[in-house]
Amino acid sequence: MHERASSRDALTRPVSTGADKTRDASSQAAFVTSNPISRGRPVAWLAGLATAVLIVWICLGVQGDGWAVPDWSDPIFLGLRLPRVLSALLVGAALAAAGAALQALFRNPLADPTLIGTSSGAALAVVSVMALGLSGIGLPLAAFGGGLLATWLLLGLARVLGGGDIGLLLLGLVLATFSGSITGLLMFNSDDMALRSAMVWLSGHLGTVGHTPFALAAPVAFVGIALLLALGRDLDCMLLGEDDARALGVNVGRVRVLTALGAALAVGAAVSIAGIIAFVGMMVPNACALVLGGGRRRLIAVSTLVGAVFLLVLDTLARSAAYPLDMPVGLLAGLAGPVFFFWLLRRRARGAA
Repeated sequence: MHERASSRDALTRPVSTGADKTRDASSQAAFVTSNPISRGRPVAWLAGLATAVLIVWICLGVQGDGWAVPDWSDPIFLGLRLPRVLSALLVGAALAAAGAALQALFRNPLADPTLIGTSSGAALAVVSVMALGLSGIGLPLAAFGGGLLATWLLLGLARVLGGGDIGLLLLGLVLATFSGSITGLLMFNSDDMALRSAMVWLSGHLGTVGHTPFALAAPVAFVGIALLLALGRDLDCMLLGEDDARALGVNVGRVRVLTALGAALAVGAAVSIAGIIAFVGMMVPNACALVLGGGRRRLIAVSTLVGAVFLLVLDTLARSAAYPLDMPVGLLAGLAGPVFFFWLLRRRARGAA
């Protein structure tokens, strides 16, 4: 154990010798976990939490025609706005944490639960359960199974077919498109009006979330996020490549399976109550890494907090911008995500050059 800890501590020191492969992997890891601020301080954490609480308070009071102090005795506030705010926080936290972990697992900062098919697999499982009339088994459980299956399938195809970063994104796009097509067919051929109306839900909508769906999804998401946090140090090693991770004492197969499990739990819980919300899992971890840096465990923790607040702000804008219409928050995320994606892709290209 002492030898393993000493080997991992070596990750924080500059590498003076080694093969080109190790140096390339280290450079790629540094892109994701750049560390301009190497030490977190309690004061900074307290300031961040205080800011998050203030933002949540402001969003709780936002109404269609302005802002008012939240009235905790108002049944509309308790029955509609409060569960929507809590759900936005949960979904944002789950997607951001899963994105931070998946980017380390795939060694690709462009990895996102939506881009690699995890969200689409979870959505397909939920719609399939609804179409078969088996929703009694629990939508979060179905979403977890679909997201896990999609992630494992992508891992297996990536290992067999190869293709590097571009190959991974193309495989993820194929899986997401395939899952989306089957989901569309199930909804199109269904006579259930509730299932047909799920199209709004699939676009990333939090307007119909109540206390019960949130209560069912929250424990699943918390377990997934906790599992990903526990794997933080091992994911730091995975960024150096599987061979180097094994040399540092990491059980690569175990880390791969547990990361897929944690991401599937978090993403499955998010999809079960909000449908597909793209790019949050890519934008938030990369922005946190560029601004704060730090190890993977710290990055997952920070991304969880920032992702929760970020999606809450987006959802508040979505329900206010088109009032009295209720715009799905997934539409706003879909508008911001591609801009960030192309900027990040260009930054990577400049770094490679």
